[in-house]
Amino acid sequence: METSVALQHITKSFGHARALNGLDLAIGMGEVHGLLGPNGAGKSTTIRVLLGMLHADSGIARVLGQDPWTAMPEVRGRLAYVPGDVSLWPNLTGGEVIDLLARMHGGEDRARRDELIERFELDPTKRCRTYSKGNRQKVGLVSALSVAAELLILDEPTTGLDPLMEEVFKQCVSESRRAGQTILLSSHILSEVEQLCDRVSIVRDGQVVDTGTLAELRGHATTLVTATLTRPPTGLDALSGIERVTVDGNRVELTTTRFDQVMTRLASFGIETLTVAPPTLEDLFLHYYDQTDTARSRVEATA
Repeated sequence: METSVALQHITKSFGHARALNGLDLAIGMGEVHGLLGPNGAGKSTTIRVLLGMLHADSGIARVLGQDPWTAMPEVRGRLAYVPGDVSLWPNLTGGEVIDLLARMHGGEDRARRDELIERFELDPTKRCRTYSKGNRQKVGLVSALSVAAELLILDEPTTGLDPLMEEVFKQCVSESRRAGQTILLSSHILSEVEQLCDRVSIVRDGQVVDTGTLAELRGHATTLVTATLTRPPTGLDALSGIERVTVDGNRVELTTTRFDQVMTRLASFGIETLTVAPPTLEDLFLHYYDQTDTARSRVEATA
């Protein structure tokens, strides 16, 4: 895979607190990659390393083939960034800020700029001090989406947007992907990540604990299976990869990470009805965090 972003064994500490603890991250060219994790997981520190705002204590960082710390001006000229809380010059109008940021980036697509302003329902003639948080985010999004950036880094970009504008944002991300741009999307809105991202990385305690497509990640988490059989099942508890089994006569409900094995077993009892609920992205997220918390509790209990 040809990568736009490659982080290898990145560490970063602030005093005695370690924000990144050997983090690895690879983002392929032209993909939309989701970065998930709660506050304090290391997402923002990772993004600041990518932007050249922070120098990693150790490890190798490459953004568009360059070191973002030593080649920051060149790297920043090839990417666009939208933070979760956009700060603007209060006495400039929204349109003036968009044009200023575009000139700093080497120019904008004027037609695209005007189209985005209309789609996001932004009044570019108002001064930024009058804007709500949502309108400030719109300025940031229009600025980023109207320049020819190879990489878009979006950190909670829809904060403050109403649901209609969130849909416009999703459409714009899909258009950017089709145009060949690479996009890193950090978001707390799991449905947004699930809908837009080709692959997802889950961050916990400064490390990527898993990464892959949603299909790949679902293979690591539990699937809920509910079935009505022709006769009562037996021996399901003995199967590996089953976390919970409830049997009520001929009806069985279970969760499993070994779906093929379970289906073979259930078929031996005759299947009359079957419902399969694969894990959502929220289920996957909670699976990784519950798993880590459980392991940590066991370690603390034996310490």
